[in-house]
Amino acid sequence: MAQTELYWDHHIPLPKLGAVQAKVTVAVVALLCFINSYDGEFVFDDSEAIVNNKDLKPVTPLSNIWRNDFWGSNLSSNSSHKSYRPLTVLTFRLNYLIAGGLHPVGFHVLNIILHAVISVLMIDVFAILIGGLDYDEKSWTVNHAPKTSLLAAIFFAAHPVHTESVAGVVGRADLLCALFFQLSFLTYCKAFNKGNDKDARFSVQWVVVSLALCGAAMLCKEQGITVLGVNAAFDVLLICNVNVYELGHRLLFRKNSPELSEILRTGLLKRLGLMSLGGLSMLYARWRIMGTGPPAFTEVDNPASFEENIFIRIVNYNYYYSLNAWLLLCPWWLCFDWSMGCVPLIKSATDWRVVWLLLLWCVLIGLVSQALCSPDSQRRRTLTFGLVLLVVPFLPACNIFFRVGFVVAERVLYLSSAGYCLLLAYSLGQCCYRWIKYKKLTCVMLLALLCMYVVRCALRSHQWRSEQSLFSSALSVCPLNAKVHYNVGKNLADRGNTTAAVKYYREAVRLHPNYVHAMNNLGNILKEQNELSEAEQLLSKAVAVQPDFAAAWMNLGIVQNSLRKFEAAEESYWNALRYRRKYPDCYYNLGRLYADQNRHVDALNAWRNATMLKPDHSLAWNNMVILLDNTGNLGQAELIGREALKLLPNDHTIMFSLANVLGKLQKYKESESFFLHALRIKPNAASCHGNLAVLYHRWGKLELAKKHYELSLKLDPEAPGTRDNYNMLRRKLDQLKHSTP
Repeated sequence: MAQTELYWDHHIPLPKLGAVQAKVTVAVVALLCFINSYDGEFVFDDSEAIVNNKDLKPVTPLSNIWRNDFWGSNLSSNSSHKSYRPLTVLTFRLNYLIAGGLHPVGFHVLNIILHAVISVLMIDVFAILIGGLDYDEKSWTVNHAPKTSLLAAIFFAAHPVHTESVAGVVGRADLLCALFFQLSFLTYCKAFNKGNDKDARFSVQWVVVSLALCGAAMLCKEQGITVLGVNAAFDVLLICNVNVYELGHRLLFRKNSPELSEILRTGLLKRLGLMSLGGLSMLYARWRIMGTGPPAFTEVDNPASFEENIFIRIVNYNYYYSLNAWLLLCPWWLCFDWSMGCVPLIKSATDWRVVWLLLLWCVLIGLVSQALCSPDSQRRRTLTFGLVLLVVPFLPACNIFFRVGFVVAERVLYLSSAGYCLLLAYSLGQCCYRWIKYKKLTCVMLLALLCMYVVRCALRSHQWRSEQSLFSSALSVCPLNAKVHYNVGKNLADRGNTTAAVKYYREAVRLHPNYVHAMNNLGNILKEQNELSEAEQLLSKAVAVQPDFAAAWMNLGIVQNSLRKFEAAEESYWNALRYRRKYPDCYYNLGRLYADQNRHVDALNAWRNATMLKPDHSLAWNNMVILLDNTGNLGQAELIGREALKLLPNDHTIMFSLANVLGKLQKYKESESFFLHALRIKPNAASCHGNLAVLYHRWGKLELAKKHYELSLKLDPEAPGTRDNYNMLRRKLDQLKHSTP
């Protein structure tokens, strides 16, 4: 296992640093690249995995983490994504507890630190894969490729393709998976440190620990199980020193191979058996945990996987591989999402893009041939491990074993990029070795490449700081992606710019005519703009495309109610409730429909259902109080209002409505108390000042009534009835003034 220093290593234009200095250098580079994302917001998938995930909150039982998926849905549900990552969710929960809530800084800082730690550990991983496994008398690993491993680790620390995993909080899954992946590999290497026991071939205990760390990696992200493939390749190629090409040649032509029996005596079969048993056990457990089977993806998520023609499917899969390779080679065009038309399907062999997949396979075949057939053992080892580290972690995302829910995803390249960085460092080392007279030029090129990486990381990290910059940045990369336009529109609408949002929603629908979420959101905006006919058409199409889209049914009901199509509206609401039984907002809107039809009992029942499903549904509580007040049921209105305030003690709208009821019941003191409390919460509420003035007017406190009438009119000069009441009060005050001797 002991190796000599690589012949090209000392030609690399980097200083030969000590172990600690090298690790500090890599950590500094990693921090420098991504530090400006530390104060970013929760963006994109963070909203579902973190902001809306109840499993993060202390009130949720900790056991839920082990029963739910990454997004907080029960794994047995048909709608579950089946991504089982409890250890990742546990770190989110710890972030929440430490920060005392959803404060993104702590989440981002931990991601940046994790990336720095992983980058530092990559030095040890690369040192073993490039220079071989060797220990000194103190059982410390000896780095026979100090400059190459340092350069590869710096490339890894600064590669821009990592931005999604580091700057996006949900990328924590990739980071933790990579960390346990590394620890599993390094622990497996420890199994061959004989120490004082010179007779032992390997330590079973360390192999078992390595398997346990592999299980931890898998509990962070499913990709973690691929470390077993890397460990197996490392064992065969480096520990057993197998020349795959020669061994295959001997077995193929049935020649005697004394090396084979020697290999078997090293305990290889026992180790491979342990790893196989452990891996199969993990896969079986993972399959049982999934419950109802694999997740269901749609054609827009991964269109090539739905292509019936197997040849076209294979061609497009290979084109996707070439796109991933291009992102590693030239990480300038980065996008948060590559689905929905971003990458059109290749339909024929005459499509010019076929050139890229042919080029990819030419390069791969060239690398594989060198890795297998080169007479240089150091080159064979370095190229082989570079390819293993590049390909093996990518296998779960390649569509070969099962359908995945994306076309291209930068986050899945986090581990695979280590293989690319190893190959890149090796290539530069070879250039420096072969072209010694161009050493200065090589040094300048290396420095320029690293500077480009750092600058690109900084720019991309800045784009990930907010949804506005993230979504806008994708428009130039994937202009054909309907989801990009949808997210830009949604972000604009959330910030109140509905006019601009309409433009992007329309473009999303144009690019993808069956994009139900874009139609739903566009219909909502048109509804608010009183363009009810077009809104009805869009929402009707949305529910026709996806009949179980409960939110679209509800919004269609709201539009139909506004168009006074009461029967159609009621049917739409009940369709929404059929597909989503626990839907408090729909019950609220159904109650409004019944109220418009003077079906008061039905309206009260609907609003009561809304408050039972969502006890803090302020609008439903308030509407019940108002309806009971308007229909003369003051006693019941008082009871409902008090019940609501027990649940929502600081809701000024319910205080206002209850105060009105108490005033009519001549409970003036209590009514005054609720009005004043409501005004402390919202001092500039003109209606509250106006109704308090009416209370004082009835109560006979005329000067106070005058004061609050004037405040109400100052805040809202057009307040209905207030000016008439104020004029009436003034006349009464004038009469009292004149009648006083």
